[in-house]
Amino acid sequence: MSKLSIKKWLVAALAVGLSASVMANDEVRKLNADPNYWAYPGGNYNNWRYTELNQINTGNASKLVTAWTFSTGRLQGHEGGPLVLPTSATGLSSDHLYIHSSFPNDVFAINLDTLQITWFFEPQQDEAETVPVMCCDIVNRGLGYSMGQIYLQQADTTLVALSAKDGSVKWKAENGRDVGYGPAAGNTTTNAPHPIKDKIMTGCSGAEFGVRCWLAAYNAKDGSLAWRAYSMGPDEDILFDANTTSLGKKVGKNSSLNTWCSNSDWKAPATGPNECNGLSDQWKSGGGSTWGWWPADFEENLVYYGSGNPSTWNPVVRPGDNKWSMTIFARDIDTGVARWAYQMTPHDEWDYDGINEMILTDMKVKGKQTPALVHFDRNGFAYTMNRKTGELLVAEKYDPAVNWASHVDMKTGYPQTLNKYSTHHNGEDVVSKDICPAALGTKDQQPAAFSPRTGLFYVPTNHVCMTYEPVSYAAGGNQYTAGQAYVNANLTMYPAGAVCPDCPNNNAAKDNMGNMIAWDADKGKIVWSIPEQWSVWSGVLTTAGDVVFYGTLDAYAKAVDAKSGKLLWKFKAPSGIIGNFNSWAHKGKQYVGVLSGIGGWAGAVVAIPGLAAAPDEAALGAVGGYRALRNSARNAGILMVFSLP
Repeated sequence: MSKLSIKKWLVAALAVGLSASVMANDEVRKLNADPNYWAYPGGNYNNWRYTELNQINTGNASKLVTAWTFSTGRLQGHEGGPLVLPTSATGLSSDHLYIHSSFPNDVFAINLDTLQITWFFEPQQDEAETVPVMCCDIVNRGLGYSMGQIYLQQADTTLVALSAKDGSVKWKAENGRDVGYGPAAGNTTTNAPHPIKDKIMTGCSGAEFGVRCWLAAYNAKDGSLAWRAYSMGPDEDILFDANTTSLGKKVGKNSSLNTWCSNSDWKAPATGPNECNGLSDQWKSGGGSTWGWWPADFEENLVYYGSGNPSTWNPVVRPGDNKWSMTIFARDIDTGVARWAYQMTPHDEWDYDGINEMILTDMKVKGKQTPALVHFDRNGFAYTMNRKTGELLVAEKYDPAVNWASHVDMKTGYPQTLNKYSTHHNGEDVVSKDICPAALGTKDQQPAAFSPRTGLFYVPTNHVCMTYEPVSYAAGGNQYTAGQAYVNANLTMYPAGAVCPDCPNNNAAKDNMGNMIAWDADKGKIVWSIPEQWSVWSGVLTTAGDVVFYGTLDAYAKAVDAKSGKLLWKFKAPSGIIGNFNSWAHKGKQYVGVLSGIGGWAGAVVAIPGLAAAPDEAALGAVGGYRALRNSARNAGILMVFSLP
């Protein structure tokens, strides 16, 4: 072959290689730009959960009615929400809606013309192996789409690509068993797969079982692994390089291992242990789950996500910062290498996972136009950062009850923790009372939304505190054993009003356990707040009609004015709502949909048989706080679809 022929061949090969990535990326981005469809879990790659549809607006939302419903046939917690795709994407003769269920993760394709099932897929999973190691109910958070394929992340760690046209299996990938972390080792997966460019991003659950978790990228065309980035371990496992920074500083060689047992880096209360006692291998069962909602910045070629708690919950056996648990990562989409990382809760003592979604928007921060990332963390602080550099710009409490730290030092990025709420003193475990927030955080999996019309973020929150009792090995705590619970803590939860009676977002009875808030991410302030009896555990939708939709655990779907928070409409659903609202249009009519099916951590006392009679500390403390929820909701698995008459 001549040099010219070789050159032409290389150019052609490069073009082919690029076209697959660009095509997959451009197709989903184009669908995201069309408000008639909902093609990505977060509504767009910025995670706004916003629709440009405005047929439903503040003037007529009170007239909403039920358009149609669909039962999944499953009765435990239903998180996530549907995808809605056009014929050009699916090859079918009409637009279709794709919806999932809780375990065993059934998938249904529904014809929007006839409302009949075109096809369904029922995974064959080992229930006895998988369900007992699913931490917080048997939920699934949704589906992904690209390249004519629907992606399902099964609970048993299997990632599946299905034909959008007929449901046939195109490929399967093992997201855990291939590295020794299947369900037998405590690893299960609940996240929605996120197609980004020609990759399918998926995560890992199992920190409560000592799993060392990761984010993985699989090639959409065949399911082969492109990269896997662990949450902790050597830098070559975490995919840090010489250029990776944290708050503008290079992280250094072996940045994670050096901090698991490095007192000089430990900024937690000074009452903790002062030596490692030979536990420097604790990172091997380190946790750092990744099951959230992931946006992407294509100009920077970055995907953003957060990692969860270190293992075990009792912090005495893991001195140091426990990097990189509780961390926001910005990673190169193609290689997985981290550009920057920021740890929000070093040496976590309270299970304040950093997994909650990142929302991207360009906005003025402190008077300067900024490519921003906004994150509402479990720890009760809302962070506004420069998404290109990782610079920390704002860090403020988004629930006034938050008390475990006084503030975040803006130079070091460290929360200024209070010894009163530490779970160990002078090297010993102690029972700490009235810690706010509780372990389920000021916000958990329920994703927030952003409206470019108001510039505000709409955040479903928990208003809950806890008593926390760490359990040492000497007192009967568990040493790490693959597949066995690795928590070593007992806790109970209760309304924050019991701790913070003067908090402005308490209701008159001061016993509410949730608030729906509007947040100004520049000022770091609550704009308006709606008290709810129970935690607001649903995902939020904002619209160009200036309507905000959310759902409650006691089974109400609600619409409020985006500017004032005024209630416009509510509907009593079949079950508590922990699903995510989204919107689409079909034949010129706007629809809003959400899954009704109580469950998840807060709703587990209703969803899981036998928990109602369990002690208060069962379900990692949720039973005591949410026991009375049984009087307001019962199990279901129903997609509710609303429209104007």
